[in-house]
Amino acid sequence: MSVTLHVCITCRAGQTPAEGELAPGARLHAALVEAGVPDDVNLVPVACLSACSQGCSVALSAPGRWSYVYGRLSEANAVDVIAGASAYAAAPDGIVPWRSRPEIFRKQSLARIPPLPVVPEAAE
Repeated sequence: MSVTLHVCITCRAGQTPAEGELAPGARLHAALVEAGVPDDVNLVPVACLSACSQGCSVALSAPGRWSYVYGRLSEANAVDVIAGASAYAAAPDGIVPWRSRPEIFRKQSLARIPPLPVVPEAAE
């Protein structure tokens, strides 16, 4: 099952980009694309994750798994974000053992969200 890595491409991380310059969040997304995400990770740019005061942010989610939001990131963290996404993809419930997480995922977690309950489809 594929996991989704959302990247806030509008994050400005407290900066005011010059005219024509990419926002820090867009630079993080570009660095992730350049580094290459694994096949089981779906990289999705989003307009806002509402973590504006926490610098660049990403969110990891998958059906039936815990979801996580991480902040205070930059394009320099792309390799660690990919390592964390890979570890998340390998964890059946989304919970990666603390010591197995990249350091940025240990220290820069903004939120952990429980999985949504599976609701049977309504009978027609």
